[in-house]
Amino acid sequence: MARRWSDGVGVLVVEGEAGGAGVRVPLEIATSYRARTKGLLGRDSLHGAMLLSPAGGVHTFRMRMPIDVAYLDRRLTVIAVRTMRPGRLGLPRPRSRHVLEAEAGVMAGWGLRVGTRVEVVEA
Repeated sequence: MARRWSDGVGVLVVEGEAGGAGVRVPLEIATSYRARTKGLLGRDSLHGAMLLSPAGGVHTFRMRMPIDVAYLDRRLTVIAVRTMRPGRLGLPRPRSRHVLEAEAGVMAGWGLRVGTRVEVVEA
């Protein structure tokens, strides 16, 4: 069940608890080598989230802001969530196929935690 997206925009749907409606978050999708390499470098903020795919790990060298990082497996289930300050190297996650990045602190508000499933809807 390989996921294939293109660079662009979409919506991240975070499943709600106990069958609730969930949360819809603006999403930037980075799948090409160039887009994944650039990521959030040089930005002071991000409205929503960025999906890096494929990706098993990230770093925050040359970033201007701390970020939340969620590692997703091939079924788009969260396997780990971390907050990273600028200038850090995140440990690669062996089962990670995709990585979500967002401004530090926002993922908890979306209900994104280990075991949460997400959906990516391309625009």
